[in-house]
Amino acid sequence: MAAGKGAGKPVSLWDNLRIRFMVCFFGVFVCYFYYGILQETITRGNYGGEKFTFARTLVFIQCIINSVFAKILIQCFESSKVDHTKSWLYGLCSLSYLGAMVSSNSALLYVNYPTQVLGKSCKPIPVMILGVTILRKKYPLAKYLCVLLIVGGVALFLYKPNKAAAAVADDHIFGFGEILLLVSLTLDGLTGVAQDHMRARFQTGANHMMLNINMWSTLVLGLAVLWTGEVWRFLSFAEEYPSIFYNILLFGLTSALGQTFIFMTVVYFGPLTCSIVTTTRKFFTILGSVILFGNVMTDMQWIGTILVFLGLGLDAKFGKSPKKH
Repeated sequence: MAAGKGAGKPVSLWDNLRIRFMVCFFGVFVCYFYYGILQETITRGNYGGEKFTFARTLVFIQCIINSVFAKILIQCFESSKVDHTKSWLYGLCSLSYLGAMVSSNSALLYVNYPTQVLGKSCKPIPVMILGVTILRKKYPLAKYLCVLLIVGGVALFLYKPNKAAAAVADDHIFGFGEILLLVSLTLDGLTGVAQDHMRARFQTGANHMMLNINMWSTLVLGLAVLWTGEVWRFLSFAEEYPSIFYNILLFGLTSALGQTFIFMTVVYFGPLTCSIVTTTRKFFTILGSVILFGNVMTDMQWIGTILVFLGLGLDAKFGKSPKKH
């Protein structure tokens, strides 16, 4: 009997689902929490009165790092897998992907990080609208109710009652930063539609998608930053504030690594668990931003934030279409 037990295959720690989940959870949490801190540090940092206005260059560097990271993953784990997705599809998808990232980063010049995170958390709204209008999808009633909860939460978050005459001049209900977030959300929705089409039509893998979309984005952005001369202005800026190179490198690495942990969570535990993990992460990112950067939030904004994440959580649990038997 003893010999029989000893002959069994040794169980590794990675085979333990709890250990695996903890690795995935903390991987997503740590990477994106630090990613958020770095994003706010870079875009809203103190540069002697100057503002960081190089959103395209920031995304350009991020896309390069994502491409390299995805290539390494493919070489290590998917070298035998052939990708049949059309290149032009990747090209089109990269445009919306790029626009969403640039708009999102640019928005931080006008709004604080909690507003940006909450805005980006509303991704189900454009995805659902575009799904209904373009793909003719049908959603359960619970989905609409959850989205309504999210919309209500965002409305509460953005609503600012009339201030006294002493109110700050930049107090607004819906300004340029919020418009950029709206653009980013819409483009996120278009990216999601394109990615769904690729998965359905060509069974595109996550790493191949990450590699090709980021490579196309690198090409497009590379031309853009060279054409506009932004890259040279960025290099002059970075020469004056060299610490930004370190932050941007870490920013790109945390982004790429975070995407990997998200993919691992989907593979091992499914999209529902992944959505719960990422939703939890976003909420704590807002808390971190409030604590670390002094982004003060009103009681109404906290209520709005809770409503948004409640809507996201309920959507993850009840907003799925019933499975057909």
